[in-house]
Amino acid sequence: MDVASPPLSTGPDAEVVRPSRTVLRLSLHAAWVLTLAVATELRVGRFGFHPSDQGFILAQAWRVRHGEVPHSDIISARPLGSAYLHIVDFVVPGPLFFVSSVLSMLEIILATIAFAVLVTRRRVRDWGPGLTGLTAAASLLNLNAFPLMAWHTIDGIFLTACGAWALDSGLRNGKAWPRRLGLVLLGTSVFVKQSFVPVPLIALCWLLLHPSLREGAFRTGRWWGRLAWDLLALGAFLVFYVGIVTLDGGLGAMAEQLTGGLPAYGERLLGLWLENPASLLRPPVRGLTFFLIAGVFLALLGIFRDRAGFAGALLARLLLLAGVAVVVGTVVDGHFTGASRWADVLWWILGVALLVNWAATRRFPRMGALVFATGFMTSLSWGNDTPTLFTGTLALTAILLLADALPPLPEPPRLIGLAGATAMGLVAVLASGWAVVAHHDEAAYLDMAHEKLTGDLGTVTPSMRGIRTNPGTYTYISQIQDCVTRFPAGRTAVLPDNPFAYPAFGLRNPFPLEWPLPLEIVADAPERMLATADGLNRDGDYLVLFQTVSMPALAKGGPVPAQVAGDAPIFDYLGLENALRERLTGQTVTCGSFIGKWAPRP
Repeated sequence: MDVASPPLSTGPDAEVVRPSRTVLRLSLHAAWVLTLAVATELRVGRFGFHPSDQGFILAQAWRVRHGEVPHSDIISARPLGSAYLHIVDFVVPGPLFFVSSVLSMLEIILATIAFAVLVTRRRVRDWGPGLTGLTAAASLLNLNAFPLMAWHTIDGIFLTACGAWALDSGLRNGKAWPRRLGLVLLGTSVFVKQSFVPVPLIALCWLLLHPSLREGAFRTGRWWGRLAWDLLALGAFLVFYVGIVTLDGGLGAMAEQLTGGLPAYGERLLGLWLENPASLLRPPVRGLTFFLIAGVFLALLGIFRDRAGFAGALLARLLLLAGVAVVVGTVVDGHFTGASRWADVLWWILGVALLVNWAATRRFPRMGALVFATGFMTSLSWGNDTPTLFTGTLALTAILLLADALPPLPEPPRLIGLAGATAMGLVAVLASGWAVVAHHDEAAYLDMAHEKLTGDLGTVTPSMRGIRTNPGTYTYISQIQDCVTRFPAGRTAVLPDNPFAYPAFGLRNPFPLEWPLPLEIVADAPERMLATADGLNRDGDYLVLFQTVSMPALAKGGPVPAQVAGDAPIFDYLGLENALRERLTGQTVTCGSFIGKWAPRP
C-alpha cells in the first residue's frame, strides 16, 4: 500500500468507477460514519455525566447565541471560536446534550478519516474494508476514556484535519472552492485554542510552496488575485472574530485575556525519555525502544531492498508485525489512563515511523509529519497535557508509514486479499469497541460504574433526555431545577462548577464567567465578577446559587444533603465565591444542598 506518494493515480491502471457506483460507495461510508457516531453515543457517551466540563463549551455557545460578545461580555483565556461552532448543537433537532455528543463523535470520526486520506493518498470512495475498519477503530481509540462532549481540542483537531483534507484536494485538482474551504477551516482552528496557532502558518507555507501555485508566481495579475482571495479565506474567521470584538470595544480585553493564562509548552511530552534516558528500558517507554529496533532493520531492508530480495521482503513483513505488536501493546498497557503516558509513547513511536519511512522510501512523508505536529499541538493543555484525544490517529499513522516502507511482493489473489483485509478491519473495530465500552462501563469520566448510573436526567430537563448518571449527581441536578423553579429570576448563576446548567435549564448567567476555575480567572476577572454583583444589587431580579458539594464528591456518588443551613460553608476556589456571597444583598435562600441569594423582580 502506497501511503505517502504525492498524487493519486490517474493513469491507465487506475480503476474506472461508474458514477452510480461512486454514489453507492460514498453512501455506504456515510452510513457507517453516522452509525458509529450514534451507536457510540447510545452505548458509551450518554452514560455518565459531570456538571463541570461536560457543559462548558455549550454554556459559552449559549451565551454567544444570545448575542453576547467574546472578551467583552465573556471572559475567556482562550478564543471562543468553539462557542460559535457549537451554536449548531442548538439547531439540530433532539435533546441538546445527546445531539451535542453525537456531533462531537462525528467530528472525531471525520478528523480520523481526513488524516487517513492524507496519509494514504487514497480517496474515501476507493477504500476497502481493511482501511475502513482500521479508521473506524482509530476513531474509537481517539475517544478512549474521554467523555463524549463538545470540547475545544476536538474542534481544533477536526478543523486541522478537514481543512488540510480540503486544501490538499483543491491543490491537487486545481479547484478553488475546496482549496479556499480548507483555508477557512485551517484559519479558524487557532480561534478554538491557542495551541493550534501553527496551523495557519503551515497552511500558508503549504499554499505558497505548492507546485500548482508557483506557476506564474510574482508575474501575472491573475496569480496575485488568486493569492489575495486565498489569503482572505485563510483569515476569514480572524476578520469575523476580531471585527466583532473590536466593534464592541473589547480588543484590549481580548489581548489581555488571551495572554494572561498559564502557558503550556509540551515539556512533559517532549521530555518523555530525554529527562531520563534510562526510562527507555522500563515500561511503558520501552515500547519505543522495541519499535525503534524494528524500525531500524526495516529501514535498512528498504534501503537495500534490491540486495535483500524475496527473503528480505518477508523479513520486512515480520518486522512490520513486530511494530504493530508494539503499537497494540502500548495501547493495551496504557489502560486509557493519562498517568500511564501511553499517548506520549505513541507520539514518539510515530516520530520513529516518520524517519523509517523517509529512509526507506527516500521521500519525506509530509502528511505523516502533519499528523505528528497535530499530536504535539493536541498535548498543549492545562488539564490533559498529553495527546490522548489523538491516540488512534497516532497509532494508525505509524502503522501505515511502516507498511509503506515495505519492499514490494507480489499481490495475493484478490479474493484472499479482500478476505484478509475484511477480517483485519473487523477485528480492529471489535477489539477497540470492546476496549472503549469496557473502560467506560468500569468507570465513566468523573462518574461511577455502568450499573450504578441509574438516574435518568431526562426526567429533570428535556435537554438532557437519555443521559444517565449516578444517584448523587442526579439528586444534585434535580436540586438545581427545584431552585430555579422555586425562586424565579431573570438572571441566574450557579457557582462555581456548573456551566451545564445555563443551556440545560435555559438560564441567563449575569457573570462574565461560566466556570470560575483558578486557571480560567485571567485579566480583571475578579474585579468584573464583583462589579457584576454590585449591578445585581442595584437592579434586582437575580438568583445566585452556591454549591456546598464538591465535584470530587459527586464523582463518587455523593453524599448530597437534602437540605443545608443558610450559613453552611460553600465550595470555593480562591475566595471569590465567598466574596460574592458577602457582597450580594438579596435574601438568603436554601434549596437542597444549595445556598442562594435571591432578589425577586421589583
